[in-house]
Amino acid sequence: MRRYSVIIPVYNRPDELQELLECLCRQTFTNFEVVVVEDGSRIKADEVVRSYSARLDIHYYYKENGGQGFARNYGFQRASGDYFIVLDSDALIEPAYLSIVEDRLNSDYVDLYGGPDTDHPSFTPIQKAISYAMTSIFTTGGIRGKKNNMGGTFHPRSFNMGLSRTVWERTGGFPISRMGEDILFSIQAIRAGFRAALIPEAFIYHKRRTRFGAFYRQLQFFGRARINIARFYPDELKLVHTFPLCFTMAVCSIPLLALLSGALFRLAAAGLGIYILLIFLDALRSTRSLQVALLSIVASFIQLFGYGTGFLQEGWKRLWENKAHRETGASMEYPS
Repeated sequence: MRRYSVIIPVYNRPDELQELLECLCRQTFTNFEVVVVEDGSRIKADEVVRSYSARLDIHYYYKENGGQGFARNYGFQRASGDYFIVLDSDALIEPAYLSIVEDRLNSDYVDLYGGPDTDHPSFTPIQKAISYAMTSIFTTGGIRGKKNNMGGTFHPRSFNMGLSRTVWERTGGFPISRMGEDILFSIQAIRAGFRAALIPEAFIYHKRRTRFGAFYRQLQFFGRARINIARFYPDELKLVHTFPLCFTMAVCSIPLLALLSGALFRLAAAGLGIYILLIFLDALRSTRSLQVALLSIVASFIQLFGYGTGFLQEGWKRLWENKAHRETGASMEYPS
């Protein structure tokens, strides 16, 4: 029987970690260990981990802050399993999660997998709206984390990722600590000949952010990360990745159109209105909540504007920097 190591980096989030550990206690498949890596937190989770020592095969490690990529590598080095599963500390999983992964690997083995994310009934309306924005076909949800996505090859993301021990041993783990570290890792694993796939049934409930301001800062960081990925692999930057920037610029230009042509202004405003209506109707269909549907409009614009401005910021920087520069993110603070 395959043995798993669940790797969880945590930074100042003991309460969220506790919820994830509760989910792990309820797994129907039990041949696994849990490796918690505290990445230099000021609010430590050691007491939370200790409270689960009788219910889980759990191990706690503290290291100086170096970013989530290197924290995961730290966990890989200390894990004993044959297959590693990486989860964000703000994830919740169903009791059958590990059983689903085990069944899939037994029937159609892959070296590297990713799973989707969705919202949970207990989430706040803002969290549900953010979840919609991050998974919708009307935003960048169409170019991230899907089996058949517009951004090219499927690249597992670290909020819900699995990899064999062999993948880690051959690649050395995450090459950088922040700024697109999970996509870079997936790219290098796939280019090394390992097979990757999406396991749709192995989903998580991803809590993400609880405030729109924090969500904007996070998406701005994601936009910057896409440019950083292109520093390492220029061919991985696709035209579709510019959509948030193009959308941001187009929306901001609408007031200027009123000065140039009333007809163009009305046409652009009508197009924007149709886009807003599509988001609202799709969010209402998927969430069955008028409040969440309205908030989803706000979340979608924040997501696109945040990603677009971050993409522009890092892209402009890239134009003038030394082309040999590679950003590791080690000195950066991940937006909270």
